[in-house]
Amino acid sequence: MPSGNKSKLINDPLHGFVTLPSALVYDVVQHPYFQRLRRIRQLGMSEWVYPGATHTRFHHALGAMNLMVKALDTLRGKGVEITDEEKEAAILGILMHDIGHGPYSHTLEYTLAQGVNHEDISIMLMERMNIEFGGALRLAIDIFRGDYHKKPFLHQLISGELDMDRLDYLMRDSFYTGVSEGIVGVDRLIHMLNVKDGDLVVEEKGIYSVEKFLVARRLMYWQVYLHKTVIAADALLVSILQRAREMAKTGSTLGSYHPLMHFLFKDVNPDDFNEEDLDLFVLLDDIDIMSAIKEWQFHEDPILSEMSKRLLRRHLPKIKVQLEPIDFGVKQLMRAQASSIFGVQDEHILDYFVHVGVLKNDAYRSEGGGIRILKKDGSIVDVAAASDNYNLDSLKDTVTKYYITYWEL
Repeated sequence: MPSGNKSKLINDPLHGFVTLPSALVYDVVQHPYFQRLRRIRQLGMSEWVYPGATHTRFHHALGAMNLMVKALDTLRGKGVEITDEEKEAAILGILMHDIGHGPYSHTLEYTLAQGVNHEDISIMLMERMNIEFGGALRLAIDIFRGDYHKKPFLHQLISGELDMDRLDYLMRDSFYTGVSEGIVGVDRLIHMLNVKDGDLVVEEKGIYSVEKFLVARRLMYWQVYLHKTVIAADALLVSILQRAREMAKTGSTLGSYHPLMHFLFKDVNPDDFNEEDLDLFVLLDDIDIMSAIKEWQFHEDPILSEMSKRLLRRHLPKIKVQLEPIDFGVKQLMRAQASSIFGVQDEHILDYFVHVGVLKNDAYRSEGGGIRILKKDGSIVDVAAASDNYNLDSLKDTVTKYYITYWEL
């Protein structure tokens, strides 16, 4: 492990100077698993729409850690008992919460290692690191998993409807995309936090800040995370990897970089995600995927080659988004159009060029605790019930839209 001065200041464009609060936190940041996050985009393909969205999971993890420090200090200042060990563990938990993300974050989450989500991989990597650190991360892992039942609010600060993860990514994604709808009153929200009966609550006077947070989250989903052009770019990237996997299984040569080839040749699922898979997964990042696509633009398979060229040149498919399911006739029309454009008749190959999917926007879920408002009389109510904003209750409803991606000449 690195030695020497471990008291570091990091200059973050959002939070200013961020301090690494302990030697153990410093060592975790220096670990290769964490440093890999420098090479993984926070917003996947959003850069194809918002050129400034090049920030990484590394940026976000440090920002969330900084907010966690502020939140814990705020709670301590209000008389909430948090030991030094618990404080450091909660900080480590939020710091490592995204350590299992793969290339292009959510875009390829179920494409490379099918069925294995980044939370499961994060826990696997934390367990490995815990062995390396002589058990020093045990409490952090328990808090991250929600297994530290003594003080559930510590887990809720990492993973809840109003957690430090969401506060940082809304603030950070808004900053780097330039979408001002994501701006929320982070400092006020943190200073309104409290604990009642072991659970995280927001004091009643902070309710309007919570409302702004929920509305901002809904708007950021439509304008950034589920932006139609981002979805189109995602669909093309996923199709490229799916075609590459098909070529690999037919014996086609795709390159010599073993970690990526491993996941193209092997169907990985939760039941057989083994130590070798994990070893190779942590060697992958965005650079490997884009390097492969640059190579595949010259591949002998015309489908893989054409799709790779189109992504590199930002020649993205068209996309139509609507409230009703896509009509079968529309899909068949788009497939006929793709057949004409690309000169293919095979129904299977046409699946690469016409894709139908569903978008779901969940701004707020009251199940599992939701956001608890601490009223002046000491009672606890859900934010939707406490608010005088009649539109807030509707944010609990999932908004579903349907889309089809297709090609035009």
